[in-house]
Amino acid sequence: MSYYVTTPIYYVNAEPHLGHAYTTVVADVVARFFRLAGEEVFFQTGTDEHGDKIVQAAKEAGVSPQEYVDRMSQAFRDLWPKLFIEYDNFIRTTEERHKVAVKRFLEKVYEAGDIYFGEYAGLYCFGCERFLTEKELVDGRCPDHKVEPVHLKEANYFFRMGRYQEWLIDHIKNNPEFITPERYRNEVLAFLKDPLEDLCISRPKSRLTWGIELPFDDGFVTYVWFDALINYISGLGWPEDQDRFERFWPQAHHLIAKDILKPHGIYWPTMLRAAGLPPYKGLHVHGYWNVQDAKMSKSLGNVVRPEGLIRRFGADALRYFLLREMAFGLDANFSEEALVRRFNSDLANDFGNLVQRSLTMVNKYNQGLIPEPAVAEAPDLALREAALSTVSRYEEEMVAYRFHRALTAVFELIGQANKYIDQQAPWVLAKDAKQRERLQTVLYHLLETLRIVAILLSPVMPVAAGRLLSYLGLTTEEALSLDKARVFGLLKPQRKTSCGPPLFPRREDKSAAEVSTTEEVKKTEKKTETIKIEDLARIDLRVAEIVAAEPIPGADRLLKLTVKAPEERTIVAGVAKVFRPEELVGKRVVIVANLKPVKLRGVLSQGMMLMAEDEDGLHLVEAPQARPGARLK
Repeated sequence: MSYYVTTPIYYVNAEPHLGHAYTTVVADVVARFFRLAGEEVFFQTGTDEHGDKIVQAAKEAGVSPQEYVDRMSQAFRDLWPKLFIEYDNFIRTTEERHKVAVKRFLEKVYEAGDIYFGEYAGLYCFGCERFLTEKELVDGRCPDHKVEPVHLKEANYFFRMGRYQEWLIDHIKNNPEFITPERYRNEVLAFLKDPLEDLCISRPKSRLTWGIELPFDDGFVTYVWFDALINYISGLGWPEDQDRFERFWPQAHHLIAKDILKPHGIYWPTMLRAAGLPPYKGLHVHGYWNVQDAKMSKSLGNVVRPEGLIRRFGADALRYFLLREMAFGLDANFSEEALVRRFNSDLANDFGNLVQRSLTMVNKYNQGLIPEPAVAEAPDLALREAALSTVSRYEEEMVAYRFHRALTAVFELIGQANKYIDQQAPWVLAKDAKQRERLQTVLYHLLETLRIVAILLSPVMPVAAGRLLSYLGLTTEEALSLDKARVFGLLKPQRKTSCGPPLFPRREDKSAAEVSTTEEVKKTEKKTETIKIEDLARIDLRVAEIVAAEPIPGADRLLKLTVKAPEERTIVAGVAKVFRPEELVGKRVVIVANLKPVKLRGVLSQGMMLMAEDEDGLHLVEAPQARPGARLK
């Protein structure tokens, strides 16, 4: 089976932003998923480089149109590797191979009698680079560019698009998957209730020379949309490479944002029909990324660039956030605060913690070797069944472009695996030699669950998934297959594992993590002034053994710790996002014993536990060899 996935070719009148990144990441995830499923995939992206707006932008930049588009197209190609995007083809509309395809396409439609010369007067939006109908206007303005269109009268060539209106209506109704989600299918059908006007497909050279010349009249260039849409077949090598075209075009899937639904849902299928070519397989339409409840735009100054987010959070985390936060087809809101929350909650606390706990216990209790499982008990079978049912659910959602649901399913499995650890308590099993087989069975089931999770997350977080597989002693080449995710029990006992750095160290909110003023720096400097030895002598630092730990209801960051130092006391510590209660029991830590008691969430805290913090997050300050109550000297 083959699968052809495309992004729109991005118009190079502005640098890439979060919206471009989202569409391209989705296409990359789709390509990786279908490769995981064993299909032959061709993934294409590119840049759209003709039209009025390019000429204007080049003029403002003080360079020629060709210099301008070369520079801007490179900006897109430079960004994609930073997001781990691996396309098979990058198409530019200024390339000769594309120009050849456009001219041949025009000839076919012209020879079929579907292109004619005429005069047209209408409302032209220079931002959209097309004529608008009265029905499309909102309060007399273009709905996208918020400006009144110009009344323009011009002689041009026209495509008899209306000739194919009934065919298109029938095709959409008979093929429910042709345009998804359903709301956009219904939107196109609603538009087609009115007679479809013919499409102006040229611009006179007296007004515009930057474009592909019509093959049957050198006084005109091709309308930018008619030119741009043909990229989907020119990138496959049409008309010369018929083998590749016939292999991939029947399974062509276009990804677009909702603002370009009309050209893709109406112009493009009718153009293909007129040229005697079959329509694409599916058009998949997503919503907008809004910032502070407004669509991103240069005029509002709310455009989000991906590079800074990649530097701060990493490409894997940004890819996960984009796929998890937006329900494909609907609008979504972007904020760095939401990204930090998603990073810490899902990636650091749930996924990262499961990986770290599991591999640390294998290293501690089985010398880092994959255990030999004994007979599975009911909890093991339940985890196994959950893993395998997650694979089925994940596959169903991914095929349907419901990425947020697919990821929800995987993280529900991660949550179940974390509960499995809590319930089976491997640290307790490890204390009883008679429970050795049970301990090995529990650890094996955890590692197998991690293997399946790594496979399922690999299309979205390819680098993190690869690192996890390497921790399990596997290579991506041997492990990455959806078929292998459908089988539980493929890890070979006695194979060596490793426990590397956390996959996703916690991140702090930017506003809290950065010192922004000179005064704040000065305050910080004052706090780090030297002290006298008698000042240090006033602080009672002791070793304390944690004998109990439990959450505090209603406080998601706080744990109530019962410690012996050597007397028993209670300490409230803000570590619930980093450590689970059972992980702390038995630890010998350092506390400030003579801190003034204070009530936190109704619990009297009689001291403070010391922590160390670096770029990998928070760490306990431990003194495992010292007796409880020993003072630090």
